Amino acid sequence: MSEWLVLAVAMAVACAFVLVVAVLNHRRQTRVAAGADPDSIEVAETPDVLEYMTMMVGVVYAIVLGLAIAGVWEARGAAQDEVRREAQALYEITQRAHVYPADVQQQLRTDIDAYVAHVVNEEWPRMIDHNELSGKGGDLLDAVRDDIAKRPPANELEAQAYQPLVDQVAVADDARNARASSVGETLPGVVWFGLITGALVTVGLIFTMQIGRSFRELLLAGLFSALIAFLLFLVWDFDAPYGRSGTESAEAFTQLFANSAGPN
Repeated sequence: MSEWLVLAVAMAVACAFVLVVAVLNHRRQTRVAAGADPDSIEVAETPDVLEYMTMMVGVVYAIVLGLAIAGVWEARGAAQDEVRREAQALYEITQRAHVYPADVQQQLRTDIDAYVAHVVNEEWPRMIDHNELSGKGGDLLDAVRDDIAKRPPANELEAQAYQPLVDQVAVADDARNARASSVGETLPGVVWFGLITGALVTVGLIFTMQIGRSFRELLLAGLFSALIAFLLFLVWDFDAPYGRSGTESAEAFTQLFANSAGPN
């Protein structure tokens, strides 16, 4: 299911639920006043303490929700930084290897292309669906390391390039390990329990304010519930550092290695 479809369904369900409950509650109150004109029924004034408590609950929940959005956004940004660092390190290897003979450059390029193609086309969907990396990706990166480490420099120029190339492989490996440690969801279950419970309480407090059936009241109630659903969707979507579907988060690889990162 598309993320946008999930958002639309969540907002529609939240809005419809609140509006249906509001209408049914107003009808119940109307039946209580037997034989009375619904427009003549006086709505009980909401106590000041109830308004204060409703406001405070809304403020507290807004703070918690804002912190949750900031947390998952920061985690996603950090994950994307590691992806860019990994892709850039591999790209630097292809550029710095120009001092080596053509056959060595070709072997390095072949192994790096194989690694990038595997990461984008096979490993990325596995990360999203199963929250784990594949062992084959590590083997392919080891092949790149062996291409450099097992060939002694043949001249002074190669000797100067040797250590930087080894360092770039280490950077790519470190970024890969960081990617492996951040494939899971950011927020623990207890936080989600608090967010969902807080949303239900916050939306439920609408009905303590003696909401009626006027267009203005129903519109505001529907918009408020839809806003809560939208914010929860943002948290859910950002809670996956590399997205919920597709390979958009692998953009650093597809930009630097456009030929090898395409579909197999």
